[in-house]
Amino acid sequence: MTRIGGFLRGRAAAIGAGLALALAPLGAWAGAQIEERLAPSVVAGLARSIADNPVPRDYAYRTDIVPWVAEMSRRLAAKFADERERRDFLATVYYESTRAGLDPQLVLGVIHHESGFKKYAVSTASARGFMQVMPFWTRQIGSPDHNLFNLRTNLRYGCVILRHYLDIESGDYYRALGRYNGSLGRSEYPTAVMGASMRYHLDPPAPAVIQAGALPR
Repeated sequence: MTRIGGFLRGRAAAIGAGLALALAPLGAWAGAQIEERLAPSVVAGLARSIADNPVPRDYAYRTDIVPWVAEMSRRLAAKFADERERRDFLATVYYESTRAGLDPQLVLGVIHHESGFKKYAVSTASARGFMQVMPFWTRQIGSPDHNLFNLRTNLRYGCVILRHYLDIESGDYYRALGRYNGSLGRSEYPTAVMGASMRYHLDPPAPAVIQAGALPR
């Protein structure tokens, strides 16, 4: 079984348990995530991963992702009234997700549950933005002047951090999501995120999404 196959099965199994939570996102869930001492080699690798590499111009209009952007735009119309803003958001989600080797549906599930798609969401512990990134990450792997309320910066950090936790946990999504939320060992958060991600599942999935969701071997 591939890791992405395991994720899809786990995500489907989580629907029943996570649907009630997914239907009522509380926003700004992050906050218990623990700042850990990272080895210099890990810091260097993560720093390279968050290095600026902007979304290519007109990325949302590439033929391989147009169906995904169009469908997700329809589903998120209530969250982003402006179509251009919605397309920019979705193009950035897709680009940063696949750049980090993550399924875009998983990232949408994290955003749905973490911030309710609120760009300026702040948790009680000061986690910020769409993916509720803790400020200590800018000091550890980036630069203190990085603005976590910037769309691309927030998603770049969030996706790189989640990828880091997935690597630590050898592809175990439940444990990686637990680390991301600071609730490792508890099922509530990963179950809710998996349930939320099902809101953005394509049935049948577009070929581009299947390809993008495949994790690097």
